[in-house]
Amino acid sequence: MSNKKKARIAGLLYLGVVLTGLFSLMYVPSKLIVWDNAATTYANIEAAQPLFRLGIVSGLACYLFFLFLPFSLYELLKPVDKRYALVMVVLAGISVPVFFVNMQNEFTVLSLMSGESYLSIFTKEQLQTQVMLHLNQYANGLMITHIFSGLWLFPFGYLVFKSGFLPRILGILLMLGCFGYLTNFLGHALWSDYSQIGISSYISLPASIGEIGICLWLLIMGAKEFPTIPN
Repeated sequence: MSNKKKARIAGLLYLGVVLTGLFSLMYVPSKLIVWDNAATTYANIEAAQPLFRLGIVSGLACYLFFLFLPFSLYELLKPVDKRYALVMVVLAGISVPVFFVNMQNEFTVLSLMSGESYLSIFTKEQLQTQVMLHLNQYANGLMITHIFSGLWLFPFGYLVFKSGFLPRILGILLMLGCFGYLTNFLGHALWSDYSQIGISSYISLPASIGEIGICLWLLIMGAKEFPTIPN
């Protein structure tokens, strides 16, 4: 299989990750979740439960695409450095089961809002509190997932940088994105008011630009054949 075809397959998988990720991780929470108001969040989800359920399905689809993406990239980038390519696959792969286990929190939200008779022992306020607790647990689980979402970007960025057939600037952005993810994780873990500082959105920009950029490059431009690099 030619490099161009390998790149296009990887680009399609990456596009699936980006689109479903934006929908499930950004659009749906922005429409439904008010983090400091459990009653409003409960009412929003109750009124738009199909959107919440679609967000769950979209999140699962995102990480199904992400399960296959690193293997596709491995086929493209292993001629650059097979060891780095293998590390990239392992680090990316670890995040998938972590995410799937974490999704149980969102299914629990649906259970708490199901109206089943066994829930009658709880007051409405107690159910609202439980829903918010599981949404917060889901958010905490995402932070753990993002450790590996960040770590895999370093070997990936290094391979892009060294490849000779992909833009080096994208490789640099991907490697910087690794440190952005890890900084955000440590910030949230160590400081309770980290999200109010405002740095988290800026420090994640290199990862966002790098990942969207490499996705579009692979999809539109493809990749040249691996060049012969003299010793």
